[in-house]
Amino acid sequence: MTYLFNDPAAFAADAVQGLALSHPDHVAVVHGGVVRATETPAGQPALVIGGGSGHYPAFAGWVGPGMGHGAPCGNVFASPSASQVYSVARNAENGGGVILGFGNYAGDVLHFGAAAEKLRAENIDVRIIKVSDDIVSNTPENHRDRRGIAGDLPVFKIAGAAIEAGADLDEAERLAWKANDATRSFGVAFDGPTLPGAAGALFHVPEGQMGVGLGIHGEPGVRDEPIGTADEVAAMLVEGVLAEQPERAEGGYQGRAAVLVNGLGTVKYEELFVVYAKVAALLEDAGITPVRPEVGELVTSLDMAGLSLTLVFLDEELEQHWLAPVDTPAFHRGAMTGAAERPRRTAFWEAGADETPAASSESREVAEQVAGVLDLFAGVCVREEAELGRIDAIAGDGDHGQGMAYGSKGAAAAARQALADGAGARTLLVRAGEAWSESAGGTSGALWG
Repeated sequence: MTYLFNDPAAFAADAVQGLALSHPDHVAVVHGGVVRATETPAGQPALVIGGGSGHYPAFAGWVGPGMGHGAPCGNVFASPSASQVYSVARNAENGGGVILGFGNYAGDVLHFGAAAEKLRAENIDVRIIKVSDDIVSNTPENHRDRRGIAGDLPVFKIAGAAIEAGADLDEAERLAWKANDATRSFGVAFDGPTLPGAAGALFHVPEGQMGVGLGIHGEPGVRDEPIGTADEVAAMLVEGVLAEQPERAEGGYQGRAAVLVNGLGTVKYEELFVVYAKVAALLEDAGITPVRPEVGELVTSLDMAGLSLTLVFLDEELEQHWLAPVDTPAFHRGAMTGAAERPRRTAFWEAGADETPAASSESREVAEQVAGVLDLFAGVCVREEAELGRIDAIAGDGDHGQGMAYGSKGAAAAARQALADGAGARTLLVRAGEAWSESAGGTSGALWG
């Protein structure tokens, strides 16, 4: 369970604040997340990577030279809202365009997509990269429609290294997609995570069993089976990933792979090392050379018990960027040249306050009624939060109750403030919708907001 928190609704924001205070040379807080503490070099593409909180070091822990320029951070397990993504991107962008990178989940697709449209309307060139490495979530022919899990790390690492080496927006986008298309992951879970303040886990795996292919938020896997030994689990993961090993070719993949063994929160380092020992032996048997393997907590899920294996089937170009230096709060490699001389960020973009249009007395009366309905609905959502989460956990990730409670409370509060400002019904609904999206994030925030 999550032991240390204040207000559960503020957990994600509190964590971001603490991260920035503990890494002031790497990141600075802006509305919606963090950006690099130094200015983005003029004309350099900005790699903005993000998603729900609860997965540290993804995503704020990967902001720094050689990787991300900014990270919008949503509520726990919920996509950041479109306004949060937009704010981080506006702060990170400096004339070179933006790549928005995220795992392929419905809420992220909706919110990052909406932010991209707003940025494009302001003549900022935006590209979208949806990481999709989870092999159990779709067929090989539909690789780009799969979920994104621990493959986020190598895809964003390679894209960030390419940008650091001078890639323009087109080239960085090409390499990000190339990395994604070369990346495969397969995971297992032994038990679910517990949201801050919750009485129990989002889901449970039957005692003595493991959920094969279970997603990092509890998305359905392919089967439950008895927990094996470390060697047996390693063999199953390697077999699954190598089923999609590409053909070897001159000038392409020749049996070299980036390898990640990732702990989801409760399976700790010594256990992961035991698993990796077998993974390394099996890869050697298959004629595959691991290139700069990473073993540890790379993309977590709060205190979820589980692990995953990721392979990136490298060619010379991908390997060059996988091995390149990087310097972020949670991921360091080599020595960055010139990064220390970059000027610190002194100015930040902030959204201005909207004026409240004049409204007729009739419209203000309707607005009062609408605000009452929103107050009533927020009370119902708070009361039924646990039940909504339980229903969602049957087929999804179990966070729908949290999203509806946060979103409806945010909308009701915004509606009351709009009334105090003299708003009519239309203005009140616009502000309540924006607040719902901002407060909830995730799919529910995009749909209800």
